[in-house]
Amino acid sequence: MVARYTTAESVTEGHPDKVCDQISDAILDAHLAQDPMARVAAEVLVSGNTVHIAGEVTSRALVDVTRIARDVIRRIGYTDPDLGFDADGCFILADLHEQSPDIAQGVVREKDFGAGDQGIFYGYASNETESLMPVSIDFAHKLTRRLAEVRKSGRLAWLRPDGKAQVTFAHDKEGRPERLISVVVSTQHSAKIEREQLLRGVLEEVIAPVMGSWLKRDTRVLINPTGRFVKGGPAADTGLTGRKIIVDTYGGIGRHGGGAFSGKDATKVDRTGAYMARYIAKNIVSAGLATNCEISLAFAIGQKEPEMVAVSSAEKLSVDSALLEEAIRELFPLSVSGMIDVLGLRRPIFEKTASYGHFGRDAEGWSWEQTDRAGSLRRWCRR
Repeated sequence: MVARYTTAESVTEGHPDKVCDQISDAILDAHLAQDPMARVAAEVLVSGNTVHIAGEVTSRALVDVTRIARDVIRRIGYTDPDLGFDADGCFILADLHEQSPDIAQGVVREKDFGAGDQGIFYGYASNETESLMPVSIDFAHKLTRRLAEVRKSGRLAWLRPDGKAQVTFAHDKEGRPERLISVVVSTQHSAKIEREQLLRGVLEEVIAPVMGSWLKRDTRVLINPTGRFVKGGPAADTGLTGRKIIVDTYGGIGRHGGGAFSGKDATKVDRTGAYMARYIAKNIVSAGLATNCEISLAFAIGQKEPEMVAVSSAEKLSVDSALLEEAIRELFPLSVSGMIDVLGLRRPIFEKTASYGHFGRDAEGWSWEQTDRAGSLRRWCRR
């Protein structure tokens, strides 16, 4: 049988698109910290040494978006003007206005919120890893996080903020990860570093510690394949909020409804529906009802309840899918207000989600990563 391969990529927090995602979510958090009922849709574009902030905000909060943007850029590590983009020297344009009243009338209710848009939203979980994430995206995120760690600690002080990683695994006939096929790491670096030192540093301080025993003699390892990556970040490439939605989710292993997450408050079901779908899928896999699982939720704008709830799996489910869908509707609140409440999405917790994935990070304490309903699901389906 021909092996099945999966490949996924991750990007560092200094990637231009991720700079935008983090600024968008930092603006959202700043509004929620003062006004938990704020409705925010903040979009950011970076190009050269310029930051454009636009979108819709309806809130009582008073927020200095220019200061927030500079703080985020500084935390990421863009502090040197020689990089062509820096926190103190960049030019910032802000154009935020209120949400359209035509949309607001379907969202704002006295008791229950209606969905802020229509769409289909997906969540996925797999028992390939402890985090119940696909193995390829799990390791890709670990590599990019490690790049940031060794840069900020000074261990590899010649690294710069921009970078990417890509990982390919082979799976056995049961779907389990069997062999690491390749690792690709591309990282921005100082012009003064010699290539031999760069290769050795990235291999010894990033790839080997992260990949561990998966790394074999026949594993294909590529580090800065073009040979040079000095010019990077917004000085080299334009960035835009919401352009790394596959990096944000499951690396292309599960489906994606197409809506971005960052900069959006919880009435936007692009974000809330996807978080709830992940929560459900993770509890199903944790309950032992499937080895992998994809949840689909569909909403219509202004409506409180989903138009569709569906369960699918690449492997055979251990229970009938209709019974499982019935259990989901019974055990998980699926109204827009219910999802917001149970997941606690009125809190200023979102800037951290904007780099290294919105899922699979148990240490963050995110409510959608909990498996507290696995026991209830198991009992319902086996009663």
